[in-house]
Amino acid sequence: MKAPFRARLLPVDNQYAVNEDPRKVDHVYTKVLGNRGDKMLTEEVKWLAITHKSFDHGRRGYNDRLAFLGKRIVDLQTSLELVHSPLGVKTSITADHYGRMPFQHPALDGLGGLNETSRAHMLDRDRIAGVAERYGMLNVIRWRPKKADNIRGSGAASVLSQCLYAIVGAVALQKGGEVANKIARERILVPLGLS
Repeated sequence: MKAPFRARLLPVDNQYAVNEDPRKVDHVYTKVLGNRGDKMLTEEVKWLAITHKSFDHGRRGYNDRLAFLGKRIVDLQTSLELVHSPLGVKTSITADHYGRMPFQHPALDGLGGLNETSRAHMLDRDRIAGVAERYGMLNVIRWRPKKADNIRGSGAASVLSQCLYAIVGAVALQKGGEVANKIARERILVPLGLS
């Protein structure tokens, strides 16, 4: 059932121009994936990875599942980098009241730096979106913002981070986990200051 009149007025100009130029997409993929990055994925997967479900009401396919896989890969690589980073919290090892000493090994020294706060800080949505913006992804992603005159307020950070994760997920499916791990470390974690 529809009301005879609108309670909220329609915005005068709420049209958002979506990129349709494959050369711009190839240029962004070259920036994100490195030399010959535009040839790493098939055309269909390249467009799928930068398509949000808000575009065309989700009729054409979108990047949710690719982003899920990519986020898991980036999470794992972040955890590994935090464990191996020299910035780990050092704890003093003391004997308990029975005189027992806890097990010590150099491989366990970095575990102090691996906690939810440090991971959440490194993988903050706005920081990931900043990396995606530096690669120029805002100009090529396919989505429909709620308000075309307020891209940030319409959730651009969330869409950008999801698209960057989706690219990592697409690389994992097309080229394998080893290549995806390398992309996650070199193209996402290094610009974030980790590694």
